[in-house]
Amino acid sequence: MQRRSSAVTEGVARAPHRSLLKADGITDEELERPLVAVFNSRNDIIPGHNNLDKIAEAVKAGIYLAGGVPFEIGTIGVCDGIAMNHDGMHYSLVSREVIADSLECAVQGHAFDALVCIPNCDKIVPGMLLGALRVNIPTVFVSGGPMLAGKQPGGCGPATDLNTLFDGAAQVMNGTMTEDELKYYEDTACPTCGSCSGMFTANSMNCLCEALGIALPGNGTIPAVYSERIRLAKHAGMKVMELLEQGVCARDIVSAAAVHNAMECDMAFGGSTNTVLHLTAIAREAGCPITMDDWDAASARTPHLVKLAPSGPRPLSDLYE
Repeated sequence: MQRRSSAVTEGVARAPHRSLLKADGITDEELERPLVAVFNSRNDIIPGHNNLDKIAEAVKAGIYLAGGVPFEIGTIGVCDGIAMNHDGMHYSLVSREVIADSLECAVQGHAFDALVCIPNCDKIVPGMLLGALRVNIPTVFVSGGPMLAGKQPGGCGPATDLNTLFDGAAQVMNGTMTEDELKYYEDTACPTCGSCSGMFTANSMNCLCEALGIALPGNGTIPAVYSERIRLAKHAGMKVMELLEQGVCARDIVSAAAVHNAMECDMAFGGSTNTVLHLTAIAREAGCPITMDDWDAASARTPHLVKLAPSGPRPLSDLYE
């Protein structure tokens, strides 16, 4: 099979391209291998993203193990929690399109053979999915995973999460919680790196990546701080090389059947209402559009099996268990 990357690695006319790649430290031996983009939204401010350097290193190790050459590329992200309640929220949904555009530009501009996407939160997951469907090359997603939940004072009672703070701020204002009590939750409700520990948008979309078939089992639920997450990332790097060998591209995976499977899963685990916004856009980009009538039908025929935070007391880690 002709590699896309031969457009930058083969022939006399590509000597300048090879020279630039050699400036990266790439060897002649590596130039004979497939070139794989590792598209990473790692940054310091989003708690779901500040561990993605470790995920990326594991992905790159998996790609090398399976005979590819990885190149890490960064993109932006916006944390909906930090953007909330000020002008920053005007920039959240817009970031989805910026991420999709940046992926398309980077992958097409460098003629990569395959792609591993490393998102985690809110608009980043669907942004990368939209971009991956546009470029339509062999693709695997692996997220940074959910954070662990917080605990009540003394460890008894329901788990706590970011929503505890939103509710708590209102309780302080109406006099049913003290500021000292709120400070305890402020310090403990988000105890680790990872996407917020309930079935909010990030974890919903990371679970739906599994249902769509574009991510390996465990992508949506293995906690960010577990070593199992690193092993998953290595396997994602290996898997994308397998897809490349088989010629399986993103749109081959995200089919009409896969989209409807994701809708059913969404109803079963009670995902964020934002999934309707994102999965509808993803289905259109994949060439198998869905409507609100399709969502209504999926809701009518699918039992709601799992009641996780914020609609119930259980954290996402319970679904993992």
